[in-house]
Amino acid sequence: MQEFHDFVTVINEFIWGPPLLILLFGTHLFLTFRLRFIQRFTLLGIKLSFTKDRGGEGDVSQFGALATALAATSGTGNIVGVATAITLGGPGAVFWMWITGVFGIATKYAEALLSVKYRVKTSDGTMLGGPMYALERGLGMKSLAVAFCIFTAFASFGIGNMTQANSIAALAHKTFGLSPFITGIIMMLLTGFVILGGIKSIAGVCEKLIPFMCVFYIVGCLIILYMNWPFVIPAVKLIIHDAFSPRAAGGGFIGASVMAAARYGIARGLFTNESGLGSAAIVAAAAQTKNPVRQALVSATGTFWDTVVICLMTGLVLVSTIMKFPEISEGLNGAELTNAAFDQIPVVGPFVLTVGLFTFVYSTILGWSYYGERAVEYLTGKKGIPPYRYLFTLFVFLGSIASMPLVWDLSDTMNAMMAIPNLISLLLLSGVIVKETRKYLWEGNLDRT
Repeated sequence: MQEFHDFVTVINEFIWGPPLLILLFGTHLFLTFRLRFIQRFTLLGIKLSFTKDRGGEGDVSQFGALATALAATSGTGNIVGVATAITLGGPGAVFWMWITGVFGIATKYAEALLSVKYRVKTSDGTMLGGPMYALERGLGMKSLAVAFCIFTAFASFGIGNMTQANSIAALAHKTFGLSPFITGIIMMLLTGFVILGGIKSIAGVCEKLIPFMCVFYIVGCLIILYMNWPFVIPAVKLIIHDAFSPRAAGGGFIGASVMAAARYGIARGLFTNESGLGSAAIVAAAAQTKNPVRQALVSATGTFWDTVVICLMTGLVLVSTIMKFPEISEGLNGAELTNAAFDQIPVVGPFVLTVGLFTFVYSTILGWSYYGERAVEYLTGKKGIPPYRYLFTLFVFLGSIASMPLVWDLSDTMNAMMAIPNLISLLLLSGVIVKETRKYLWEGNLDRT
């Protein structure tokens, strides 16, 4: 097993080297400029996300689709992933994670647009879409569509399941002394109860859970930033400096190169906001929307909330806390580092973090169960859905009690393998994306069908 883990580590070093970083970030930049900085319509997207799109076809509301996508993206990556990026890449990783989110808004917009444009309606009226349909119907690349679905199905058990369950099990054990076995049973039952009801059940839970969990966690972060106020501005300066410095600036941090900061910042940025991964586009296809651009604008706000807001706040909390207490960075990583930061809030700090992480983790598991299910349905038809749901639910329990380093590394591998065919579709269909954007947005026809 150790030899296999070493092999996966070598593969990750290769996959997440300069070629993929350039392809991923280059796609973000390319689409940003080709779409005339589509990020300027973020406020419009936020407004549309709370507006019912009457007359549009789909299975769930626009907000329901956004909530499900946010549920999948706002997970352990926002808490543990940021801490891991800082531990391995230094404080500069926060900058690269944030900047990936800013430019990733354009990529998330493009993914959702293609997903809605090329979606199909099944015999029972269900809407299906995602990068696999864009690859097949837009480019005629069936083999790449199949590859994307295979990687998505495997990734759903890693990024969307076992890593999530393990994080909350570890934190519950540290904070409350609760056995991972007990946590796993509880998580497994809660997951199965919802996902067996399909997308409407998942979206219904996410619509209620997402606003609560985001506000709850952000308030906790704001309290810590207030307590760390003398270190907040220096933390911002250190994050920016370290993003371009050959070595970390010190202050309790392990030295890290610019490439390491970019590698872990961009990799964890993709892990948490999934821009370029193509996953969120799968649920965008289920939204009730008049045209592809409306849902694309709504979907793009997911990256804004997830990375530009939540991940940045987590990064500032961690870096300012380590600058305030340099000794806490020694021997701590992941959830432990974030837990140490939240311990600053008297009495309720660990509770705030545990509730925040639990809701983030649970929502991510729900969202990714839908992604994996749609990938399996594309590969096997509807007959593959029931076995997938039961197996996915079982893996929630297994993730709670398993050792995670290998699973984390495998998740990074699957993320990269998903991203490649998706990025190919975005680049080759960029003309279609621009054409649709011009037709509905730039020419003022956003209410057209």
